[in-house]
Amino acid sequence: MTPPVSLLTPPGRVSPALAFDPYPSKADLLAALPADLTRHSPIKAWGSLALSLGLSAVAYGLGTQIPLALWATPLWLLYGVVTGTVAMGLWVIAHECGHNAFHPNRRLESTVGFLLHSLLLVPYHSWARSHAVHHAHCNHLEEGETHVPPRAESLSGRATEALRQRLGRRLFGAFSLFNHLVIGWPLYLFVGATGGEDYGRPTSHFWNGKRFDRGRRSLFPRAFRGLMLRSNLGLVAVLALLLTLAAQFGVARVLCVYGLPYLVVNAWLVIYTWLQHTDVAIPHFSTAEWTWAKGALQTVDRPYGPLINLLHHGIGSTHVCHHINSRIPHYNAWRGNALLKQRFPELVRYDPTPIHRALWRVACGCGAVRRRASDGAFVF
Repeated sequence: MTPPVSLLTPPGRVSPALAFDPYPSKADLLAALPADLTRHSPIKAWGSLALSLGLSAVAYGLGTQIPLALWATPLWLLYGVVTGTVAMGLWVIAHECGHNAFHPNRRLESTVGFLLHSLLLVPYHSWARSHAVHHAHCNHLEEGETHVPPRAESLSGRATEALRQRLGRRLFGAFSLFNHLVIGWPLYLFVGATGGEDYGRPTSHFWNGKRFDRGRRSLFPRAFRGLMLRSNLGLVAVLALLLTLAAQFGVARVLCVYGLPYLVVNAWLVIYTWLQHTDVAIPHFSTAEWTWAKGALQTVDRPYGPLINLLHHGIGSTHVCHHINSRIPHYNAWRGNALLKQRFPELVRYDPTPIHRALWRVACGCGAVRRRASDGAFVF
């Protein structure tokens, strides 16, 4: 398949020919971002949290007033999309806490992240650990984490390609969209779907006993069990609260008010992570070819527009900068991205394709990867 023009042409986009020219070192990439970019601004940090928290409170509050009636179905669908989109901002703030990019006080920062992620049924400390692995080994087939494609010769790769042949491009795209946007996040948390090869199958964000520790390396070391338990207790507390509310106001009310936005938040999360590291022109690398700089620079910035960038604190449009230095707060990442584009104009990826079209292209065109003989990269 010929890669889309948006991923081929400079400036600001790297072509397949350029993708395998010598890359800068990790030190060179970090040096392009001044140290003052990591400086925290309490006003901006707490202001961003207040924006997301305030809008979310209003949105969820409105949901308690929508009638549980068949005629109100369109209202509930609209409520779910709007509230989930707004609440995704809380996910992003918790994500910053996991990177020490929210507040210089680590204990306060960890508390904020733990509370926000627990409210969204995310195991905060376990996620922070696996996410750190993702950043350390971006687009690495063996040691990477999240959205690692299967090799064509593997069992899962053969199954994926056989399914694509059987279903055809469009049905396979629809199937892939459902798998990723609806059930992908729970599957990742519970069994490690799309995790790197070295961690084995399954892996779990909720328990790291022998059954979930069969790979060449441990995603969650035994010493991590205390933090994993703490994450689980946060989820148990929120689930207990939801059950209490269901007993008082009804299961249907809780499923609609909490469940519908929850699905939308998860869909946004997968859209971001999927499109940030996957496309038909983006390579993945095995150990022999992978370097930290090469992996980090396969990240793609995309045009989410001013409203979504405001609500989600620019996470999808400044992600290249975030992968070079994840301790840079979101309000400084815009300047960081500009500096990276100025310093490495041919290596900072940006794809102007509208999000819905890019999502469909990735869903239809990205299955298993095959090794390219010319440079050793693995491509779709």
